[in-house]
Amino acid sequence: MVKESSIIFFDIDGTLLTEDDKLLPSSTKDAIIQLKNLGHEVAIATGRAPFMFEDIRKELEIETYVCYNGQYVVYKGNVVYANPLKASSLDDLTQFALDRDHPIVFMNHEFMKANVPEDHDYIKESINSLKSVHYPTHDPAFYKGREIYQALLFNTVGEEKQYEDAFEDFQFIRWHEKSVDILPANGSKANGINKLLAYTNYPNERQYAFGDGLNDIEMLTEITNSVAMGNGKPEAKTAASYITKDVDKDGILHGLKMVGLL
Repeated sequence: MVKESSIIFFDIDGTLLTEDDKLLPSSTKDAIIQLKNLGHEVAIATGRAPFMFEDIRKELEIETYVCYNGQYVVYKGNVVYANPLKASSLDDLTQFALDRDHPIVFMNHEFMKANVPEDHDYIKESINSLKSVHYPTHDPAFYKGREIYQALLFNTVGEEKQYEDAFEDFQFIRWHEKSVDILPANGSKANGINKLLAYTNYPNERQYAFGDGLNDIEMLTEITNSVAMGNGKPEAKTAASYITKDVDKDGILHGLKMVGLL
């Protein structure tokens, strides 16, 4: 490791990629290349599954990432932490959701499978908003006997409250008006980042994070040099140490200059 190098964590949606079109601005790509050339460690911290951002990892040549909102952590290509959902509670939640006609998509490190036919309107609307080539197929028993790192529960805003009241082993974070992430109760991007940092010797002052969403709040709160995107949620901006421009207005480049990395 370069003596004065830093580690910089980037969220994907609304941070590295534009919110609606999911495009990587050229200024962002150039900035990432500059960071790497300077000897810094560039990492991704996302709610996405690893197979849902493989393309951007390859394009930017990034081998360190925290995904599934901290439940699956890879450092330089090696898995260093995995925190699956509690199997017995997931089984109970699945039945609870079926009784309410709320679909679930189960996700491990390789696949995602839906417990209802994958043409369900909520699933289509939510997954298609990610502009990903990956889409869940139907396998209602996929979660049985496998480690599931995250699940997607499909319902409308406010309906997650009944799940929060019923399942203390999980937390529920809304990422779309028709879908919430299901995470372990102790899970967060910040927790995953802390597990990764245990394998490095970057001091607090050389840790940076960029994010925009509700699932970035803990990361932006705990990382010393945290930057919220101009297009970010108000709560993310409140949590961050700095606020940069929108992602599609050279926000990453501007933010990196703001904190003195470029």
